[in-house]
Amino acid sequence: MIELSPLHAARYAYVPKVPEIFLESIVNIEPRATAVVEPKKDREALKNAFPASYGKPAVQFVASQKPLKTNPLTVGVILSGGPAAGGHNVIAGLFDALKKAHPHSTLLGFKGGPSGLIDGKYIELSSEIVDRYRNTGGFDMIGSGRTKIETQEQLEKSFENAKKLALDALVVVGGDDSNTNAAMLSEYFRQRGAAITVVGVPKTIDGDLKNEWIESSFGFDTATKVYAELIGNICRDAASGRKYWHFIKLMGRSASHIALECAFLTRPNVTLISEEIEAKQMSLSSIVDLIAGTIAARAAKGENFGIVIVPEGLIEFIPEMKLLIAEINDIIAAAGASYETLSRGEAQRSFIASHLGPTSATLFSSLPEAIQAQLCWDRDPHGNVQVSRIETEKLLVEMTARRLRKMADKGEYKGKFDYQTHFFGYEGRCAFPSNFDADYCYSLGYDACLLILHGLSGYIAAIRNLAAPAKDWLPGGIPIVSLMNLEHRHGKDKPVIKKALVELEGKPFKAFSEAREAWALSSDYRIPGSIQYFGPPAITDMPPITLQLERHS
Repeated sequence: MIELSPLHAARYAYVPKVPEIFLESIVNIEPRATAVVEPKKDREALKNAFPASYGKPAVQFVASQKPLKTNPLTVGVILSGGPAAGGHNVIAGLFDALKKAHPHSTLLGFKGGPSGLIDGKYIELSSEIVDRYRNTGGFDMIGSGRTKIETQEQLEKSFENAKKLALDALVVVGGDDSNTNAAMLSEYFRQRGAAITVVGVPKTIDGDLKNEWIESSFGFDTATKVYAELIGNICRDAASGRKYWHFIKLMGRSASHIALECAFLTRPNVTLISEEIEAKQMSLSSIVDLIAGTIAARAAKGENFGIVIVPEGLIEFIPEMKLLIAEINDIIAAAGASYETLSRGEAQRSFIASHLGPTSATLFSSLPEAIQAQLCWDRDPHGNVQVSRIETEKLLVEMTARRLRKMADKGEYKGKFDYQTHFFGYEGRCAFPSNFDADYCYSLGYDACLLILHGLSGYIAAIRNLAAPAKDWLPGGIPIVSLMNLEHRHGKDKPVIKKALVELEGKPFKAFSEAREAWALSSDYRIPGSIQYFGPPAITDMPPITLQLERHS
C-alpha cells in the first residue's frame, strides 16, 4: 500500500472554518427573506419560463428559536462541467449537514455529471467514501460531465429517475450552464407535481459566475494562486536569464478575471484584458503595437526580457477577429457535411479563404498559417470556435516579431527578441484547494443543505462577506432565475445565466489601470510562491485580491 504524503494526510485532517451561524444546531437555523432579486433584462419572458421560482426573495440564514422538524432525506448530488478545486468539500459539507439534520439521511452521487441522472447511474456516498476526499482537489469522487439537460426527453428521464430513487432533493454543482440545468429541472419537477427541491452551487475557475450576492465562484482562488506561482517562477527566471520574453496564456474564455487576479499577484509587464480591448475597439494591429512598444521601451533600458499575460478568450474580443470567426462559423455551418470531408490544413484553409468577404479575407491571409488552420478546425457542439485550442500567445509572438523587425529597420528598436510561450489551464483545476476554497466550498455544501431543508427550490447557494474571516461570512441563497437572461442559440431564444465580465468601471480594474504603466517598465515582479496551508491567517486564508478590492471601500 502506498503511504500518503505528509501534506496529503494533513489536508485530510484539516477542519474547514465556517460561518458562525453554522455553529448553531442545524435545526435552529432558518431563512430570512430579504430583497426580491429580479433579472436585469428579459423579465417577462423569464417570468413565463420559470413561474415557480420567479419573483422569490433572496434569503439569509439566521438563528431560529423554533427548531425545525426533520425527517430522513434522500438527496442526489451532481458535479457538472470542468473540475474546480473544492468540489469534494462541497459534497463533504452537504453530507455532514444532512447527517446533522437526520442521521438516517442518504446522499447519492450521480456518476459522470448530469448524464448520471439521465441514465440513472449513481453510488451511495458513505462516510468512508466522503472522508477519503475531504479537502482534496479534483472531481474524481463521482466524476463530472458537460451534458446539458434541455430536451423534453432528458427532462423526462431525469424526472423518472429522481422519482424512482425517491429523491427529496438534488444539488447541482457547476457553472452557468450547469445552474441553468438546475433551474430547468426545478421548474420541470414542479410542473410534474413532484416536491423535489433542486438547488445549485456556483463553480467555475473562470470567476465569471458572480454578482452582488454571489461574490465569487469556487475554484477561482486556488486556480489563480496556482497560475500565479507558475508565473512568478517564470518572472524570476526571466529576470535571472535576462534573455526571453514569456507570453503566457491563461484560462478564461468569456472573461478576464483570471488574468486580472494573476496580474495583481505577479505584476507582469503587459496584461491584456479582453473586455477593455473590446470596449476600446482595439484591432489586432494595435494590440501588437502595445506589446512591441513595451518591448522596445524595456530594450532601451537594456532589459530584453519580460512577461505578457494573454486571456484565453482574447481572440473573440478583438472586433475584427470576432467578425472573422463569425464569418467562418457561418461558412462551416452552411457547408455542412461537405466541409467535414476536407482534411485539416491546406484544404480547409483554402476552402474558407475562398468563401470569405474581402475584409475578412485580408485579415485571414495576414495571420500565421498555423493560426489560420486552427480557426478552421471543428466547432464545439454549440457551433463555437474552440478558443482553448487556438494558440493566441503564438499568434501574438509571431506578429510582434514582425512588428519589431519593421521598427528595427526604422531605427525605432534596438534589442534582441527571443521568446517562450506557455498555456496554463489544466494545472489549476484539480490542485489541493487553498484554505479559502476549502472553507468556502464546505460552507457552500452546508448552505445547500439548509436550502433543501427549507424547500427553497430553484435557488443557488450564495455566501456573502467573503473578504472577511470565515466566521463572519453570511450564508443564504438567491433564485437562479435572477441571474438569467435570454440568448439566441441555435435559432431560438434560450434562458441562460449571464456571464459576469470584468467591469472596467470597477475597483479592481481601476487599480490595475493605475499601476500597469509602472509595471510595464519595472522588473520588480512579485513572486507569490506556492499555496500556503499552515501559518498566519493573513497568508494562509487570504481571499482573492480582486475580491478584496471589490468588497473594501
